[in-house]
Amino acid sequence: MTVAAARGGDESAFAALVERHRRELLVHCYRMLGSFDEAEDLVQETFLRAWKNLEGFEGRSTLRAWLYKIATNACLDALDGRARRVLPYHLAPPADPSVGEAARTDVAWLQPFADRLWEPLAPGETQPDAVVIARETIELAFLAAIQHLPPRQRAVLILRDVLGWPAKETASQLSGSVASVNSALQRARATLREHLPEHRLDWAPATQPTEQERAVLRRYMDAVERADLAAVADLLAADVRAMMPPYPMWFQGREAVMAGLTTSWDPGSPHYVGRFRMVATQANRQPAVAAYVRLPADPAYRAFAVAVLRIEAGGITELTAFHDPGLFRAFALPTLLPPDGAASMPGGPPPPRG
Repeated sequence: MTVAAARGGDESAFAALVERHRRELLVHCYRMLGSFDEAEDLVQETFLRAWKNLEGFEGRSTLRAWLYKIATNACLDALDGRARRVLPYHLAPPADPSVGEAARTDVAWLQPFADRLWEPLAPGETQPDAVVIARETIELAFLAAIQHLPPRQRAVLILRDVLGWPAKETASQLSGSVASVNSALQRARATLREHLPEHRLDWAPATQPTEQERAVLRRYMDAVERADLAAVADLLAADVRAMMPPYPMWFQGREAVMAGLTTSWDPGSPHYVGRFRMVATQANRQPAVAAYVRLPADPAYRAFAVAVLRIEAGGITELTAFHDPGLFRAFALPTLLPPDGAASMPGGPPPPRG
């Protein structure tokens, strides 16, 4: 009855049909695009296309499958001719912490995804590769890796190995043959193996951060708020990688990261970033923290960055601080915090100096 009403022009009936699928379509578009902002736009585009073509939905597939087909094709259209989304380490070797670089607005940067908007789906594949992929489908390392795939291979991999759709249904979704889908999947898996972390077969993050990871995050926040450089250094793995898009430089190793922090935390330095408050959150099924900065003349703490951490064996192995206050909306966080309460100090990799 609801479908019939929607076909009759009842917009509320149509909304009731499609809104239940918004979150999973948002995740699907995010995986395809690597951008939360664009994923939101593409979900809206999906619903617009569905509304305009509702007469073409004959019920031979489920409404969900039909919406996925529309969303996938909308994403493929959006990706046509576009550069892949990247993180700083894709662009250049590690930087000298004494040399700053300006933000790059001409680069398509990968964005994080707020866990509060995440709606996981059970994988349908049983092959070893597919099992590992299913565990990595929202972590930043996985999102960065699949950016190396051509758009159609990316779509095949997501539909087959993430959503667990059979080859025949995937072929129907992409208007191709089963043979072409299977071939694309094998090529995609081979490319993915080249770009995932070295220990990908052993590296399988939990669907939620573990208590040990949360403890490390709390210790990190506490050390940063106290400006305790030694305590921060103790939490960093020797080969830690730190990034801060949209700034193109990145640091490799504890010594380089600490060199940058030492200058940025010095109130007497011209590169001092100010005082910070840190708010724990979660992104991409990883521990994360939202950082707010306040310089002496500021009336309040202002949104600074969302930092996503990878923690292994009790140490921070990767820290990606996304310096984009616009992301705070997705995490349901304010862009300003009042100056009252306990003061805290800067967290995450330092901003560029220049």
